[in-house]
Amino acid sequence: MVTGLLTRTRGRVDSFFGIGIHGSTVRRELMAGTVTFLAMCYVLAVNPSILGDQGDLGAQGIPTQAVFTATAVAAVVGSLVMGLWARYPIALAPGMGLNAFFAYSVVLGMGIPWQVALSGTLLSGVIFFVLAVTKIREKILNAIPLQLKLAVAAGVGAFVAFLGLKNAGIVVDDPATLVGLGDFTQGATVLALFGLVLTVVFLVRGWHGAVLYGIVATAVIGMLTGLVDIPDGVVSMPQGLDQTFGQALIHLPDAFTAQMAVVVLTMLFVDFFDASGTLIGVANQAGLLNAKGELPRASSALSADAVGTMAGAVIGTSTTTAYVESTAGVSAGGRTGLTAVVTAAWFAVAMFFFPIFVVVAGSGAVTAAALIVVGVLMARSLGDIDWSRLEFAVPAFITIIMMPLTYSIANGLAMGMIFYPVVMVARGRFREVHPVMWVLTVVFLAYFFLLAE
Repeated sequence: MVTGLLTRTRGRVDSFFGIGIHGSTVRRELMAGTVTFLAMCYVLAVNPSILGDQGDLGAQGIPTQAVFTATAVAAVVGSLVMGLWARYPIALAPGMGLNAFFAYSVVLGMGIPWQVALSGTLLSGVIFFVLAVTKIREKILNAIPLQLKLAVAAGVGAFVAFLGLKNAGIVVDDPATLVGLGDFTQGATVLALFGLVLTVVFLVRGWHGAVLYGIVATAVIGMLTGLVDIPDGVVSMPQGLDQTFGQALIHLPDAFTAQMAVVVLTMLFVDFFDASGTLIGVANQAGLLNAKGELPRASSALSADAVGTMAGAVIGTSTTTAYVESTAGVSAGGRTGLTAVVTAAWFAVAMFFFPIFVVVAGSGAVTAAALIVVGVLMARSLGDIDWSRLEFAVPAFITIIMMPLTYSIANGLAMGMIFYPVVMVARGRFREVHPVMWVLTVVFLAYFFLLAE
């Protein structure tokens, strides 16, 4: 009887996800989901270190345990929606880069309370959802030049890597030159360098959990040398959501300001194109694109990403988005939504291990390598930018360089958007500038001259 029940259950799962049709097996999907989790669960340590009140944000940050729990819950919800609705082997979690924008540009840079920033995240998710289920999505995608999309991805990568270098003490402030090289005799800096080298070695060797393994090894060495605190426990019940859940809704009226409009627009832009690129890239690797190179059920997939963002904001974390680390699961054989469901299950289990993750989150030396490596991976889009044409090279370069140098993703994005129409007009190609780009140019000019502090 038990065997028969298992067979029927397996058959229903196979039928719902189309496992056999895609040439996969339930066992392979289970393994792929596990590999995806190992490749991306570093977010459980890094996200609290960026958004939490035990990191750079200090008293302005979200309670660290609340961020940890919210990160895990958002990953569970987002991945389940993607797996069960869109049925793609793509997992979701709070996105790297967007969490940095949330923390350093919005909360620290603009002085906006994290509760209001969550409201902005929620609004960006709502707009994203509307765009995903309508044809407006295609119009916007076509309006923004590919070169700028590539530059934004690379710029966010540069900004994230800069954060990692700063947290590690490898790059420090210098009154004479603004920035300088850190003191390599400091234990924390040496530990961070060790973690970076180890993570890079794991990555080059092709280990799917390279970032996670690097974090674990660095944390262990740090504990043995007294540079990292030893956890005071292993397992604990998930806590903290009472401090963040619903704050995005409560403070929603405060998000309808001109300053927040720029914040919401930036969140929407980065998430919109990052999600689109990730979905296409992962689906292409899995052989799920159709004969025209289009993504079947694209609206459902992007809608799932938007739902994840809305849910994450209400729960208490920054923008939730599709993770490029899902390619690790695809390389392990994942082809259907069951892979994402399994990843969600692992995140549900992980939320009970806060005592371990909080120690990692509280040490910039331990998480630095993860940020730097993520920056490296995001910088891959640099190779696709047409540097031989100044009308593309100038706005792309300005976008990329201004993000880390102004310590703001929004500033870099805005500068690039402003320069693109300028160089196109200078080239005599102003007719090729989409009307949407002119609207965005006006919005960002207003941001710099009227709203920026």
